[in-house]
Amino acid sequence: MKQGHNKVVELVIISGRSGAGKTVALHSLEDLGYYCVDNLPVVMLEDIVKLAKTTYPKLAVSIDVRNMPLSEEDLQKLNDSYVKTFRDPDINSTVIFIDADDQVLIKRYSETRRLHPLSLKNLSLKEAIERESDILKKIAAIADLRIDTTNLSIHDLCKQVITSIQGKPYKQIVVIFESFGFKDGVSKDADFVFDARFLPNPYWEKTLRSHNGLEEPIIKFFEKYPEVEEYIDKIDDLLSSIINPIEASDRSYLTVAIGCTGGYHRSVYIAQTLADRFNERGTCVKVRHRSLLRDNKI
Repeated sequence: MKQGHNKVVELVIISGRSGAGKTVALHSLEDLGYYCVDNLPVVMLEDIVKLAKTTYPKLAVSIDVRNMPLSEEDLQKLNDSYVKTFRDPDINSTVIFIDADDQVLIKRYSETRRLHPLSLKNLSLKEAIERESDILKKIAAIADLRIDTTNLSIHDLCKQVITSIQGKPYKQIVVIFESFGFKDGVSKDADFVFDARFLPNPYWEKTLRSHNGLEEPIIKFFEKYPEVEEYIDKIDDLLSSIINPIEASDRSYLTVAIGCTGGYHRSVYIAQTLADRFNERGTCVKVRHRSLLRDNKI
């Protein structure tokens, strides 16, 4: 992987023999926010890289034997194309080659009963696997990282790919803070649900009723009550203590729902305050105010 100034495009090229785990690796990059293209024809590599500079700052492509040129001249063009990409100062490129022992690949094909791409050329499975090695040897030679999946589980492969890209064996979790009104029902997709109905309710002050928890009058209302801040602190402490183990368990997201009666004031204020805190610490955060969105209040 190249190092240097900030690049316009983070490019990852995944290649390897069929059945070794390229698709699994591509899915793990998709979870990291990469725009992924499976089985990209190699003649399109330069074009999609050009497009990525304006559209896809994180791009991952899979290249395998189904779309590899077979002539020596075309293989040299592929190599020249990659060298040009590698030298581009606006691209940080990484080539990952994924492989496994021949007998393991044969076993995997036998278990899935899928046809090897080269078996269509009247080759036996063993012959197709050996021929594939020969076709892919040039791209294997320029790989920045080789991963042998012979003894790896799917989860182990994902961790190796993620570690190679971001330096730690798990993807950054997305924490979704959601506000809702209990009158509309509890959030069904929530991992944690916290009830804010016991806190002071600005709804009973007529001048505040039309405002929501994102607006200054409601924020000032809650600042008068220390129990509101204490409740937020307790939720914050709980989530902060468990977020690292949850992230390490390979979860992609965590949904934290805060509910109050109507979903306009207390729940909105608390969910937004928590989201702002975690965002300031560098956590990837999304906020969803269900009742406000439903009633077009935001």
